Amino acid sequence: MSKQNELGGKKKGGNIVFIICIVVIVILLALVIYLLMRSKKGDEPINRNIVVNSENVEQVLENLEREERVPVGSYEVTMNTTWNFSRGDAPSDNAYVENAKSNTNSVYFDVIRSDTEETIYESPILPVGSYLEDITLDTILPAGTYDCLLIYHLLDDENNSISTVKLTLTIVIAQ
Repeated sequence: MSKQNELGGKKKGGNIVFIICIVVIVILLALVIYLLMRSKKGDEPINRNIVVNSENVEQVLENLEREERVPVGSYEVTMNTTWNFSRGDAPSDNAYVENAKSNTNSVYFDVIRSDTEETIYESPILPVGSYLEDITLDTILPAGTYDCLLIYHLLDDENNSISTVKLTLTIVIAQ
């Protein structure tokens, strides 16, 4: 019986050592994961606005000049989506396109017929807060209804296109 007790004791002792090893490994893994997550959070820069006052205005301006400009990711569209014309060569009765004051970029837009892909209107550049109305198409169209695509081009400070916004537009020519 003494040999069975010895073997049973060794098995129990071996099981305890095995469980302790598993617990130590789990604790070490948890510690490594915690440290990795903590170091990643500490590496992220804080992105907050800076209060500008008379003491730091020059430094803030220098920092702004050095920063790369990132194109704006959104654009508020203010326009009507059906333009009515009494004739193909007349100004629209209701066409209205505005570059809203809440936007940050100047824009221009093109109107393209969906069926022929012909550009039928090219706008001038619209600075923020300006608008167009009484629009006359560059191409005279016969009476009918035309499905079109209006493509806004958002511009950078040098008037280069940095992104586009595409919308559907219906043009109705009465006569």
